[in-house]
Amino acid sequence: MNALPDITAPHIPVLRDEVLAALDLREGDVAVDATFGAGGYTRAILARPVTQVYAFDRDPTAIQGGQGLVEEAKGRLTLIHGRFGEMERLLSERGVAQVDAIAFDIGVSSMQLDQAERGFSFQNDGPLDMRMEAEGPSAADVVNTASEEELADIFYYFGEEPKARRVAKAIVKARAERPFERTEQLADVIRAALGGRRGPKDPATRSFQGLRIHVNAELDQLKDGLRAAEKLLRPGGRLAVVSFHSLEDRVVKTFLRERGGLVAGGSRHLPERPQPTKAPSFEKIAKAVRPSDEETARNPRARSATLRSAVRTSAPAWEN
Repeated sequence: MNALPDITAPHIPVLRDEVLAALDLREGDVAVDATFGAGGYTRAILARPVTQVYAFDRDPTAIQGGQGLVEEAKGRLTLIHGRFGEMERLLSERGVAQVDAIAFDIGVSSMQLDQAERGFSFQNDGPLDMRMEAEGPSAADVVNTASEEELADIFYYFGEEPKARRVAKAIVKARAERPFERTEQLADVIRAALGGRRGPKDPATRSFQGLRIHVNAELDQLKDGLRAAEKLLRPGGRLAVVSFHSLEDRVVKTFLRERGGLVAGGSRHLPERPQPTKAPSFEKIAKAVRPSDEETARNPRARSATLRSAVRTSAPAWEN
C-alpha cells in the first residue's frame, strides 16, 4: 500500500502567483484544478473568493491524501478521482455544465517523484512501476516485452533521447539475462549504454521521461484535457496550463494558437497553410511565462516550467 501524500505541510506550486493572476478569480466563480497532486494550486485557489472548486486526479493516493483539505474547505471543494481528459463528463454527472477558470499542472508531481515505491524516479531505488493509476501495464511490463524498435520509438519521441536505439538495444540484451524489476537496475543499464555519468544531468533522465509518458499516455491525456476545458469554460473563462518539458508545451502552444486563430501561413518557400475557418474559441493568448531566478533557486524542479494562458470566447468549441 502506497503511503498517502502529506499535504498538511505548506506546498507552494510552481508559478503559483502567475497562475492565479492568469485565472483572475472573482467572487462567485467556479474553478477547476485539473491536476490536484499535493493540493498546492487548490489551496491557493480556495484562498480566493471563489464559490466552488472541483479538483481532479487520476492517482487514488492523491485523492485519499486530500480528504483533510476537503473537510477544511467546508463544502467548497469536491475531489474527483479521474482523468482530466474526462472532466467534462465527470462534472456533468455532478450537475456542472460550465466553469469560470481551469488550471493544469502537467506531468508527474513532486509527490510521486518523492515516493520511491511508485517507481517514477531513479534517485531512490524502487519497483519499476510509473503508473499514475494502479492499473494497466507498468514500466517493467513495457521494458520487458516491447520490441527493440518500439522501445527506441518511446525513448526518441517521448524522451527526446538522441541515442534511443543504443538504449533500446542495451535493454533488450540485458533483459534476456534478467527481467527488469527495479528503477536503479534500468537506470544502470541506460547509463552504461550512454557512457556513464557525465555532467549535471543523469544519462537516464530522458529515457525515464519517455517511458513514463508512454505508460500513462500523457500527451493524449493532455490533448483530451485541453479539449474538455474548451467545452467547459464559459465565455470569458480563463485557462492556465503549466508544463515541464518541450513536448507538453508544444501541445499546449499548438492548441492555443489554433483555437485562437493564430495559425501562421506558409513561407515563400512552402505552400500556403490553410487558415482556420472556425471562429476562434480562445483570445488574449498570453506570452509564455517562466519562473524567476529566485523561484528556481528555491525549487530546482521549477527551472523547466512554462505557463501558457488564454481567455475563452463565446464561439462554439471546435469538434477536433
